[in-house]
Amino acid sequence: MNDELFSVEERVTLVSGGSRGIGRAIAEGFVRRGAKVIITGRDPEVLDQTAQEISTADVTVKPIVCDVADTDQQKVLVDQVISTYGHIDVLINVAGVNIRKPVEDFSVEEYNFVMDINLHGAFFLSQAVGRHMIARGSGVQINIDSLNTASPLKHVAPYAISKAGMSMMTRCLGMEWAEKGVRVNGIAPGFFPTDLSKKLWAKKHMHDWAVANTPMRRLGDVDTDLPGTAIFLASDASRFMTGQTLYVDGGFSAGTMWPIDQA
Repeated sequence: MNDELFSVEERVTLVSGGSRGIGRAIAEGFVRRGAKVIITGRDPEVLDQTAQEISTADVTVKPIVCDVADTDQQKVLVDQVISTYGHIDVLINVAGVNIRKPVEDFSVEEYNFVMDINLHGAFFLSQAVGRHMIARGSGVQINIDSLNTASPLKHVAPYAISKAGMSMMTRCLGMEWAEKGVRVNGIAPGFFPTDLSKKLWAKKHMHDWAVANTPMRRLGDVDTDLPGTAIFLASDASRFMTGQTLYVDGGFSAGTMWPIDQA
């Protein structure tokens, strides 16, 4: 049964960082439900290939090259989407990078690289799209947050800081734009093997640690465990929600797993 309450059909949906990993999975989830999807990324070859692979007979995904850290490129992106589709119904901020090393070893360039894409880029893309949504009186934005917002992991300080900033950004934009018809919410994924992280989770000690500390006793699947939450937040089913971040983490953030049953 199709329920209009959860429908995203025909909604113009812009997914930054949509060429691989979480962004690709969410974009494909919207495509399969009839949304008009635009994906961005920095690598034109990967972007074009993804667009071809997730397009269907009914929906042709539009790829647009954009480095979200560059506000000039953002302006071109937003103008192009508005020119083609007339408006943007949904923005999903997925683009993000990470560098793993001890705090004392980060260079200024590495710190700025992470912050410029993860927070600076997301904020100004939200702002650029938000202006159009405000003028139209409607729109939804979804930010991909992280478990690091609730409890930072070791050796990813700039990433954790950027995601903590994004969490506050979600609350600020949600609060300020609610009366203007624009909703802003976030998704904080748990441990999901993606193109960028599968090598990490392929290590037995890392995989075993994640499974042991996730109450559902498994890692997430980007294709089946994340798109549904994004579709819910983009649809009318969540129309009285804004400024919230939903944790899709198999229960990891619910509490601390300790080996009491082994005592």
